[in-house]
Amino acid sequence: MSLWLHELRLFLRQRLALPLLLLMLALSGASVWAGMAEVSHQRDVIARIQPQQAADVAAIASWVSKGGDPGEAAYYTFHATWDSPSNLAFAALGQRDVAPYVLRVRALALEGQIHESENYNAELALPGRFDWAFVLTYLAPLFLIALLHDLKSGEREAGRHVLLGVMARSERRLWMRRSAIRSGLVFAALIVPFAIGAMLSGSGVVALAVAAIAAAYVLVWTLACLLVSRLRLGSVANAASLAAIWLVVTLVLPGLALLAINAAIPVRQGVELTLAQREAVHAGWDKPKEATMQAFFQYHPEWRDTAPVEGGFHYKWYYAFQHLGDLSVADQTRSYRAGLEARDAWTRRVGLSLPPVGVQVAIHRLARTDLQAQLSYQDRIRTFHDQLRRFYYPYIFNERRFVGEDFAKAPRW
Repeated sequence: MSLWLHELRLFLRQRLALPLLLLMLALSGASVWAGMAEVSHQRDVIARIQPQQAADVAAIASWVSKGGDPGEAAYYTFHATWDSPSNLAFAALGQRDVAPYVLRVRALALEGQIHESENYNAELALPGRFDWAFVLTYLAPLFLIALLHDLKSGEREAGRHVLLGVMARSERRLWMRRSAIRSGLVFAALIVPFAIGAMLSGSGVVALAVAAIAAAYVLVWTLACLLVSRLRLGSVANAASLAAIWLVVTLVLPGLALLAINAAIPVRQGVELTLAQREAVHAGWDKPKEATMQAFFQYHPEWRDTAPVEGGFHYKWYYAFQHLGDLSVADQTRSYRAGLEARDAWTRRVGLSLPPVGVQVAIHRLARTDLQAQLSYQDRIRTFHDQLRRFYYPYIFNERRFVGEDFAKAPRW
């Protein structure tokens, strides 16, 4: 233990040691604070939308109840959905930074409502928002390089290397001890703010998995620094070599992987799917009502024996071609999702060979902020929308009045 304390004192006496560790601690702390502030903001937004939603529904109910038209109730009532952040989301915001976590939907065609925002993947391979996962993945290796690049070469250049080898009981243990102190202090500066954030947010056991991933990642870069030091280059050459490795492994190769994945798995943008769905819906205005209703009854035969649609506009016909608009792009929706999931799968495969990508993928999965979490939110919206349609259809197709107390019976998210 006295040898470890002696080496620690020697290390902290170095001119850049303490400033670099304090900077690492400050960056880690700032990223945790920024992540927790963003998560708090998102939770505040979700909390505020619920009373606002109730006020909107009350205002619509007071107006619709006068006429009692269920079609108007379904048309004008927005229903709020939201995807609450996990307790670990502060460490890796992921898709929550670019995809909606609150979406108000109506009983109209759904796909256009969902895909007004885009979902991108494989961008996990590129640097994103300044959060703790970003600091771990991209900045921590630079601090390790700064503290380990001259571990041996610095002693050789100072003329102490041979003397240290003679005096040490085990030269191998000496260098292992010195490298462990440096990498351990970097890891401590990185993990302490995360641990505080995890405790404050109640992340639980899953935070230990993230800490283990961070430890493994720090170990990988420590070993990389030690391997380069075995080449017996000068300190400047070591630093340049390690910086080049960092640039290639964290930026160049992931960027090339992103381009390759996008080229190999082309995915039409969600806005194109939205336009296709809206074109199908708008085309419904020009089709014969009987043809529209017969097509709708193929999917919902339970309403076939209701009163026929006659005359001009009728909400039965309107909601029939709204639903048919969704069904018209069902294959495109499945293809779009399959493409995103294929890109996600290849991103995970890339992560097996590129540690920065693998770390990002793993932490975003644990934080439930990855593509799969966003797609799961969309699935819940689709289930909820289906419940809304089935709630309104008996009123619309049986031409029952829709009054104030009926609004309270609508499905809740």
